[in-house]
Amino acid sequence: MIDQYAESAEFIDILIGPFWSALGPALAAAARATDTTSGPVVDVGAGSGSGTLVLADALPDAEIFAVEPSAGLRSALLARVNGHDSLRERVTVLPEGFLDAALPGRLSLVVAMNVIGHFSPLERLEIWRLLAERLAPDGRAVLNLQPPAEPVEVPEAVVASERVGRRRYECRARAEPAGEEMLTWHMTYRTYQNEQIVDERKLSYAWHLVSEPQLRDELAPAGLRLHRLDPADLGMFTIGRTQA
Repeated sequence: MIDQYAESAEFIDILIGPFWSALGPALAAAARATDTTSGPVVDVGAGSGSGTLVLADALPDAEIFAVEPSAGLRSALLARVNGHDSLRERVTVLPEGFLDAALPGRLSLVVAMNVIGHFSPLERLEIWRLLAERLAPDGRAVLNLQPPAEPVEVPEAVVASERVGRRRYECRARAEPAGEEMLTWHMTYRTYQNEQIVDERKLSYAWHLVSEPQLRDELAPAGLRLHRLDPADLGMFTIGRTQA
């Protein structure tokens, strides 16, 4: 498997903080509304661990599986978990992709933040089947859909910029259509000192598009339903079993 974050892993934790300032409270609220006594929690594409910490704080008694296939991001994730005595005993870091990970047969909560676009349509169907088989009766999944939902051109823009010491780190992003249900994102990571560029990394990756109506249609055959969370502008949803 190609590590799409090999070039950008060192920048992700620095630059993703502002996004989690918005997503964190909504995720914590959704997590606390879940009964986690019926099985562990899974953080899909845990990255450097920002979401894992949110889950651990919201669910102080839950066992957590943090799944992260990128070696660079996983090293930051492991360091973060190891740095908290309360996490070391209850967070397990797995290096496989979600569909290949050795997970328990019963799960109470599956979280997939900023990650669903990495899965192809066929892989998404596998995920919905897995949820239908392993989610506890009152279990749920939480995910977000990131715009755009259609294959449109996205002009380049600075999406994150943070200063650490004398250096400033910046991410620029643009996207172009790559078929009817896919975008190619082009990312540029720059490091500035005294506003002079001292390092630049460029990478591109494919992102599979899925809209809310399409997601509802995919979930229905698996006996799953979609529910939008507030605030609506975050694009966050829960997935649970269809009520009989």
